[in-house]
Amino acid sequence: MSTVNDPSPTMHDPRTQALGDYAYREALENYVRESPGTFTEKMENFTKYVPRQNLARFLARYEIFKRIMDVQGSIVECGVLFGGGLMSFANLSTILEPYNFQRRIIGFDTFSGFPEVAAEDTKGAPERKSAHLKAGGFSAPAAYEDILRAISVFDMNRLLSHFPKVDVVKGDFAETSVRYLEEHPHLVISCLYLDFDIYTPTKLAIECFFSRIPKGGIVVFDELNEEAFPGESIAVMESLKLNELSVRRFPFEPRISYAIIGV
Repeated sequence: MSTVNDPSPTMHDPRTQALGDYAYREALENYVRESPGTFTEKMENFTKYVPRQNLARFLARYEIFKRIMDVQGSIVECGVLFGGGLMSFANLSTILEPYNFQRRIIGFDTFSGFPEVAAEDTKGAPERKSAHLKAGGFSAPAAYEDILRAISVFDMNRLLSHFPKVDVVKGDFAETSVRYLEEHPHLVISCLYLDFDIYTPTKLAIECFFSRIPKGGIVVFDELNEEAFPGESIAVMESLKLNELSVRRFPFEPRISYAIIGV
């Protein structure tokens, strides 16, 4: 368990956290553990326990999903970590379009953290950069098997479960992206969610996948204009004509922004 004086066990960046944030998470950790009810009953009443920031991110994904419901193609998430975003899209698809067996939710991640960081990732004032900007940053080695188990449980509670809905692709994106496209040459992407955080895989994701987004599809940026992770913005500005994209954001979620292609 993390404590107010020892933030290191968490995935939250200590350079962007206030002491009150750690006190809140410690109180929440204790409350969830001590609150009455089974784990399933707690999840059924999840709004008692979920921090507002995470609920805001779910609402942002819901708004994004609504905008691509009539667009053909799968959702590709570049950067999965613990799988909350991936499974948000999977549940939204199952709830809002239960018969759309063609919409796959595809996530790419090393699960061993950043392979490396490029010079573009460290440009600017060092004290404003994320503490995770290093080889192995955001490593979550147990997450892959855990997400596969989550998918297995998820499949027990949806229609057309004989059609796969969620793919998790583990490994170096420079290799897995090429192999995935070789095995899935038909792939059309309704939503490309860029959440690699760093320069090299973000630029590669745009090169590999952007041309597969039809008009009306969406590209989502998780760290655009983010001083702590400059590499994503640099990769986007080098690969896309930013002044030809109408980049929009949500008033309730500070990091997520998106552009509808062709609009």
